[in-house]
Amino acid sequence: MLTTDFDYFLPPELIAQTPMEPRDASRLLVYNRKTAEIFHRHFYDIGEYLNPGDLLVRNQTRVLPARIFAQKAETGGKVEILLLRRQNETDWEALVGGKRIQTGMKLILSESLCAEVIAVYDGSRRLIRFDGPFEAHLASHGKMPLPPYIHEQLTDQERYQTIYANPNQTGSAAAPTAGLHFTDELNDKLKAHGVRFADVTLHVGLDTFQPVVEDDPATHKIHTEWCELSAETAALIQETRNAGRRVIAVGTTSARTLESAAAAALSAGLDQCVVPIRGDTGIFILPGYEFRAVDGIITNFHLPKSTLIMMISAFAGRENVLSIYQQAIEMKYRFFSFGDAMLIL
Repeated sequence: MLTTDFDYFLPPELIAQTPMEPRDASRLLVYNRKTAEIFHRHFYDIGEYLNPGDLLVRNQTRVLPARIFAQKAETGGKVEILLLRRQNETDWEALVGGKRIQTGMKLILSESLCAEVIAVYDGSRRLIRFDGPFEAHLASHGKMPLPPYIHEQLTDQERYQTIYANPNQTGSAAAPTAGLHFTDELNDKLKAHGVRFADVTLHVGLDTFQPVVEDDPATHKIHTEWCELSAETAALIQETRNAGRRVIAVGTTSARTLESAAAAALSAGLDQCVVPIRGDTGIFILPGYEFRAVDGIITNFHLPKSTLIMMISAFAGRENVLSIYQQAIEMKYRFFSFGDAMLIL
């Protein structure tokens, strides 16, 4: 297995630059793994492929307006900071853009807020320490950390949040984009149809979306992300499985959380689908992996050679996925974060 096995050519004009309005008007490609049937619909039609009793598991994380700007205290040089992961009350792992950002450097964010570089990691990763509360500064000055392939300005910051994002679960550096297609009206329609919902949390890191650069994907080091699956959600999943219904992950982040909880149950020798978990996960799903908790996935179209297309290939078959992607390209589906969706059953 080589990283190049997951490569494909995408015409740049198919990279969605703006979100679809309304959210559920995006296109939906439905793929049935058992019959190999493919259907081309819209996201608001998704209920036609879901059964009463199916459980949709969503990632309720909320994206932090994590892109902020500062100046070097000594020279006044401009610095761009992208917060990645909170370590404690004052310290954050961040990407810091600027020349010669070294340990001990002071960064000025405002008259009342400064930061110091505490440690230098690989590339532009740094550990920085704020000298005071910064939540208000983020609220007023922080920008949404849109992926680098999106060049249009986002006029409504909430369009890079799911409608069910929990303010008490703010911590992602990127949106769980499969969930961006849902609307309140669609959720109500699905509930009336008998579809149930459960929430997990995984704070999405930017590494999830980075292309794999190693020739052998198995040697790629995936960074950990914090996740949580509650006892209540674990019980709903077990109840769904016991009733012979399907557990469908809304997005790859939900799928990774579910499979992390399934791995924890397996390690504990327990005869149940998942167990509650809370903490870091570094699960890396490649073809050959046996899914234990996920029966279906709602997902967007992913970057070539990314860990995400590898994960979808593990679920639906590499050749199948690349063939489906080629069909989507020919039919001019919109790709990546603001793009169209797939339902794989």
